[in-house]
Amino acid sequence: MIVLGLSRDVHDPASALVVDGEVVAAAEEERFTRVKHAPHTPPVRSARFCLESASLSASDVDLVAYPWSLDAYRENRWVFARRVGPILPRHAWRAVIRTGSRWRREEAGLEKVLSSLGVDRGRTVLRSVPHHLAHAASAGPPSGLGRYLALTADAMGEFDSAGAWLVRDGRWRKVWTLHLPDSLGTFFTAVTEFLGFEPNDGEYKTMGLAALGNPEAVDLSPFCRLEGSGAWADPRHVFPPRAHRRGGRYFGVEFERALGPPGMGERPRPPYTDIAAAAQKIVEDAVLGWLRGPLKGALESAGGNLCLAGGVALNVRLNGFLLREPSVKRLWVQPASSDAGGALGAAVWASIRAGECCRPLAHAFLGPRFESGALRRLLESRRLPFSEPPDLEKEAAQRLAGGETLGRFDGAMEWGPRALGNRSILAHPGRPGTADRVNAAVKFRERWRPFCPAVLESRAPEIFGAREPSPFMTVNHDVSPAWRSRIAEVVHADGTARIQTVDPVATPGFHRLLEAFSERTGLPVLLNTSLNRRGEPIACTPEDALDIFFGSGLDALILGPFLLSKSDLGKRRNDGGIRESSRGSR
Repeated sequence: MIVLGLSRDVHDPASALVVDGEVVAAAEEERFTRVKHAPHTPPVRSARFCLESASLSASDVDLVAYPWSLDAYRENRWVFARRVGPILPRHAWRAVIRTGSRWRREEAGLEKVLSSLGVDRGRTVLRSVPHHLAHAASAGPPSGLGRYLALTADAMGEFDSAGAWLVRDGRWRKVWTLHLPDSLGTFFTAVTEFLGFEPNDGEYKTMGLAALGNPEAVDLSPFCRLEGSGAWADPRHVFPPRAHRRGGRYFGVEFERALGPPGMGERPRPPYTDIAAAAQKIVEDAVLGWLRGPLKGALESAGGNLCLAGGVALNVRLNGFLLREPSVKRLWVQPASSDAGGALGAAVWASIRAGECCRPLAHAFLGPRFESGALRRLLESRRLPFSEPPDLEKEAAQRLAGGETLGRFDGAMEWGPRALGNRSILAHPGRPGTADRVNAAVKFRERWRPFCPAVLESRAPEIFGAREPSPFMTVNHDVSPAWRSRIAEVVHADGTARIQTVDPVATPGFHRLLEAFSERTGLPVLLNTSLNRRGEPIACTPEDALDIFFGSGLDALILGPFLLSKSDLGKRRNDGGIRESSRGSR
């Protein structure tokens, strides 16, 4: 059976294709539009890619699934009204009566996507999947675990913000739901916006900033407090109605009265670092409270196997915190846990309901790939000097050991927000000043922003104490004290690092590069960050990669089997061989 999953929410639209229970393609729409998060954009280009990559047409699709359900919306709306009504009666009533208009918009938008793709509506079945069930299905079955607790949390679904399912022998049982206004996602987004970062984008900055602050220095309980099995986010202050808003959509006027003027600026400083730390602690304490409270029995029945998805699951500090919890034996986090992952989850759930057995997700390289012939023709058409080293990984390792920054564009694009070697910027993790240089001259972003290490899987236990592989860069680990000074450029202020373990099967070329770098330097680790600049999506096409190469301080670029070097380009320009840049030629 061929199932196409489509996520077309207000941000992070995406598509995923599941064929006979196997995930064969997945991509976010932003990679094709080149607008970060592609807000309010139908996932037409990503869907076309998924079909073309499998040599299929829209007429071949048996079922289209999407992560939103009118039934779930209707079921949950009265719970929301009962909780919010005593505080904000007009707000509660308006939210309830919007059910019909929201559904009409969803249905009309989806029909436009299907029409653009040429889907046969007389043959193809359309299936809706509740938002958080789609998140759970994106994490649980692809994990390959036989039994598990699938826990999801984000800003909001259909008036719910979190859910949990106990899965054993293929049987699913919902064990818990968190309804609005309880929402860790909206609370953390409100804090993110207050700090001056973009909501639904800059939450990872808030998480990174938290390591620089003191959570005890600020009291955020008036805005979000832990009570019972929830996390009460006061709707007068968090995602408030218009009359209570301060500036943006997520935080109210009381934020400024209690915490001072919003907007930290470029330099991290108290009280903003403390506000970030306090918000991070609330998230950690809340999720841990769920696992020790209402979900304790379910987690035990699952053998301690925990699968996470939803936007909150992208909080790698939280994930590292949970991995240290004794009741959690194994942790599996879906690599694209944002709303983009809903496309994958909807397709997986629809496939399961149709009787298919979902196969484990072996890797996240599910996006477009480009053959070497096409890459060669592109370089030749632009008259760019390039080489084809007989041992490309050894040549690259030598350059990195010498302090160069190197872009790597090879193989299929990654699914999710983390570059995992195929669309990456790489640098020496132990050379002082490397992180500052990459932030300033390559990524053009805030100087305090940390970087992550890619490490040979066989060395991860020694350096990071990793109990199991972490191939998707979704969990923070403590860096061994003996290694912190040796790889200081990828160690965060609190002594942790968000690691990517690299094995020779999923990424053989990247693994060889790490081995070559280790042989030359004694460090089986590389600084790895996404191949993009501030405000841009990760590179999708070779043209994107060349734009970044010429528009940043990158020293060299791997493009498939080929290598470009700024030093070679300089020689050609001096010789009169190059008279114009490729920048802006897309």
